Amino acid sequence: MRMLGALLLALMTLAAPSWIAPVWAGHPDECLVAQHQVEHEFPLPQVARSIAAKRLDILVVGAGSSSLPGPNGTMLAYPARLQRALSEKLTGVAVKVTADVKSRRNAGDMVKTIDGALAETKPALVVWQTGTVDAMQAIDPYHFSTALDRGINIARSAGADVVLVNAQYSPRTESMIQLGTYLENMRWVAVQHEVPLFDRFNVMKTWADLGTFNLTAAKNKLDIAERVHDCIGRLLADLLIEAVKPSEPPLGGGR
Repeated sequence: MRMLGALLLALMTLAAPSWIAPVWAGHPDECLVAQHQVEHEFPLPQVARSIAAKRLDILVVGAGSSSLPGPNGTMLAYPARLQRALSEKLTGVAVKVTADVKSRRNAGDMVKTIDGALAETKPALVVWQTGTVDAMQAIDPYHFSTALDRGINIARSAGADVVLVNAQYSPRTESMIQLGTYLENMRWVAVQHEVPLFDRFNVMKTWADLGTFNLTAAKNKLDIAERVHDCIGRLLADLLIEAVKPSEPPLGGGR
């Protein structure tokens, strides 16, 4: 079995385009614990074309959980970590990630301003993080889903692919913020529009359940947050790279 696993790994590496480094290379073990939660069911054609052209522009639209406090918060939050991870893995590709991140914005608020951000950055990909504020504000789930529909359609009309990022998991607020309906609605919208969903909630819940990160710790809280953002940036980069890889032919040549 070990020999078979090594052979399959070697074949996967050979099958990947030369400008893509193996997605699992270089990740800290604490990030890999939740790697199985990262799914890439749908392709990202605009991203693939941009990578082939050696320039990839990404717009991250989000609320407060897409940022970190402090003078170096912007450099340590997951949008910057995503840019670094992609730059390391996409040889010869100029990667730029622009963050449009403001606290206390729900999905509807973001839709109102997304046109301007798209016109300014002209991205091949919009990474859209939302859901937490909607749950906190008890936004009608129907209006939440409608806002997601509109935002995806606007981004696609501007020539961008979309990846949705759902709410973060926090054991401190799990009983106070009812996220379940918003998580399910986001997953359903992602399936309807055939856009990838980065399941940040279950990635972080896996880390919490297994003790990888102590998300309730009072001490070293910022250090833990920085490591969590680093892993999210790395795993999100994995999703993007896997989504643009050529489809593997069926075993046996399709016979």
